[in-house]
Amino acid sequence: MLREDIQNAIKEAMKNHETERLGTVRMILAGVKEKDVDARGKGRECASDADLLAMMQTMIKQRQESAKMYRDGGREDLAAKEEAEIVVIKSFLPKQLDEAETEAAIRAAIAETGAASMKDMGKVMAALKEKYAGQMDFGAVSGKIKGLLG
Repeated sequence: MLREDIQNAIKEAMKNHETERLGTVRMILAGVKEKDVDARGKGRECASDADLLAMMQTMIKQRQESAKMYRDGGREDLAAKEEAEIVVIKSFLPKQLDEAETEAAIRAAIAETGAASMKDMGKVMAALKEKYAGQMDFGAVSGKIKGLLG
């Protein structure tokens, strides 16, 4: 499904002459192909949607950091380009969970895995990534898990 969405987005961007969007979607497609190659090296046919969503989350995080550096350096034009790419990448992600939904998901994952201490944090993160890939920022979630387990 995600792969079809990306292919359709490329066709639409080409049809509508949206060069910036086309460039970003092609960049996403290149990342998908790279993940597929990695997956074949691990004996799988192709990368899972969870792998692809995690890749796109990483792409967003990279662009946010770049935009901040460009702003700090006085390059508003480049920061705006990075932020435009973020908007395109986010269009392929599922709806993000809000604060309450995120906390409920964390509590459910803790209960489900039987986590009792910080040693169990990896189990909780794995359970969340399996169910909610692309729907939450796992960097921010790790702090919340620590707070609940600590």
